[in-house]
Amino acid sequence: MTVFKRQLNTSLIYPMKTKAIILAAGLGKKVWPYGEFRQKCTLPVCNIPIVRRLSEQLIRIGIEQITIVIGNYGQQVVSVTADLNVNFVTQQSLDGTATAAYQAITTEPSMEQYVVLAGDLVVTDNDLRRFIQCLGETEATVLVNRLNKEDPLNWICAGVNKDQVTGIEGHPRGGNFRLCGIYGFRRSAIEYIRRNPGIATPVPVGGMPPVESEISHSIQLMIDNNRTVRAVMTEDIFVDVDKPWHLLEANDRLKHHLVGQIDEDQIAEGAKISDGADIGGRVILGANSKIGKRVVVKGDLIAGANNNITNGAILGGSLIIGNQCRVSDYCEVGSSVIGNQCIIGHGAEMSGVLFDKVYLYHYCEMSGVFGTATDIGAATVCGTLRFDDGDTAHKVNGRYEVPTYGANATYMGEYCRTGVNAIIMPGRKIGSYSVVGAGVILSEDVPSQTMITVKQELVKKPWGPSRYGW
Repeated sequence: MTVFKRQLNTSLIYPMKTKAIILAAGLGKKVWPYGEFRQKCTLPVCNIPIVRRLSEQLIRIGIEQITIVIGNYGQQVVSVTADLNVNFVTQQSLDGTATAAYQAITTEPSMEQYVVLAGDLVVTDNDLRRFIQCLGETEATVLVNRLNKEDPLNWICAGVNKDQVTGIEGHPRGGNFRLCGIYGFRRSAIEYIRRNPGIATPVPVGGMPPVESEISHSIQLMIDNNRTVRAVMTEDIFVDVDKPWHLLEANDRLKHHLVGQIDEDQIAEGAKISDGADIGGRVILGANSKIGKRVVVKGDLIAGANNNITNGAILGGSLIIGNQCRVSDYCEVGSSVIGNQCIIGHGAEMSGVLFDKVYLYHYCEMSGVFGTATDIGAATVCGTLRFDDGDTAHKVNGRYEVPTYGANATYMGEYCRTGVNAIIMPGRKIGSYSVVGAGVILSEDVPSQTMITVKQELVKKPWGPSRYGW
């Protein structure tokens, strides 16, 4: 969707020749059910693949040379970025971020400085620009984010004193700042990436790091050698899309960021808003889209082209809607991001994220993230409130954790279906290519490529007029 555009400064001139390297080769196992059959970096946030959004941001702020490192499902990354001015390098072995970065650097080792970014990050133009403007002040620079409610055990963390990094520790038992996965290196620091030992030893006693070349260890090698590493703090939204609930969080936070920048209504050529609609917020409406009679728009709305929003649809909170969608017939859509070619029909209720071509055709109550081309059967319901009023613990790679955001949402993979009257209990995950059958009360996660149905016991006995005294 391209209906919302804000003029940005594309004429920044950096004092050193800078090359950006985006790492988009990893397996993305933790983000299941979305990373099993898709490269995680291509997951949509506000209807744009994450890696494409990062590439466009770098171009907007004046970075002219961008290399994307691909590997697992690499062609998916090429597909969503090939029309941009970027190059691609295939990682020879998926053994870590330092290996990937060093391989990309050696394809053009003559640059004065490099910025290395994980390809699954949602960050603002402002923070990226601030970070890149700080490059070159020291041999290495890292972007850090205050943890707040996040558990440091889930992240690689940094000790920070004023604007300097004092040390790195992977998944520590305490900490205030996490590494964001954005690093800057002058050419003189590349040797520390080459020297990465291939296992991240800066961990707590009893910590068990995997055997992979984590680029943060190269930062620790610099600190050990008395090299100064600059810390730049995020000012705006930042989400590392590491697990499924981060996808929900990234869409929600970026959506609020984007609608907050709407200065005035923008109605494209051929778009129409009926006099019989009740509009309570600011609206950006793409070409040939229509908002019809009896529609209620309670908050701000960004909608793309060729949408039909009609016949009593109720849109609450802030919304982003892609292209070619039908939202109609007294459905109720809360604060959400809706993909392209989606249908939200009669009496359906929705809040969260729909990927492209998701159908909520009849009455249902959906809350969470729902993957591409998923068909929701009539009267499917997602529970969101537990009897103990608590948050659901999720199992990720064999380890349980309680998310700080979206713990009780439903996370349904891509190309799924539900039958009529399916009930999904809070916090369940459903793998891609799976079916939740009619009448199922789902209280556990469903693996990918699985159908789960009810085994019903029936009682049959004679009946007729004699039962009524005849």
